[in-house]
Amino acid sequence: MAVATARLFLWPPTDAPTRVDAILALGGDPGQLRAAKAISLADAGYAPVVLVSLGGHPPAPCPKAVHGIRIICFRANPLDTRGEVEFATSLAAREHWTSMLMVPERDQATRARLLFRRCSGMRLVVDPVTAHGTTLLVDMAYEWASLAKAFVVHTSC
Repeated sequence: MAVATARLFLWPPTDAPTRVDAILALGGDPGQLRAAKAISLADAGYAPVVLVSLGGHPPAPCPKAVHGIRIICFRANPLDTRGEVEFATSLAAREHWTSMLMVPERDQATRARLLFRRCSGMRLVVDPVTAHGTTLLVDMAYEWASLAKAFVVHTSC
């Protein structure tokens, strides 16, 4: 169990940033580290568009405009990772995007990648941030429960 926890949540597979059509910053981090990283990656030339999930309760503010970057802020429905992925992949289909870079929390990366791949066949790059808002034990318990839910309850997009 410890080895699986380490591989799935502490050191999940990640990717080096590459040029994509859009960058998705998953919500839920109070300091908006994911949004800041996504905008920084766009500013470095990895994509012209950044999707920012405004997260939970209360919603985070939409980041300030950045010259040359289209920032799209949204509230997912349902208000969870699955809802964020559904919104992003639906918008990607309408915009005819073929690639996306996702910025999740490191311990969320495995589950977010799984959910994204269920909803889209586009090329996905995952470049997470690391910032635990609670204790590591609580984070790991949450991720195991959420991953189980993704495999048992919500088995499709």
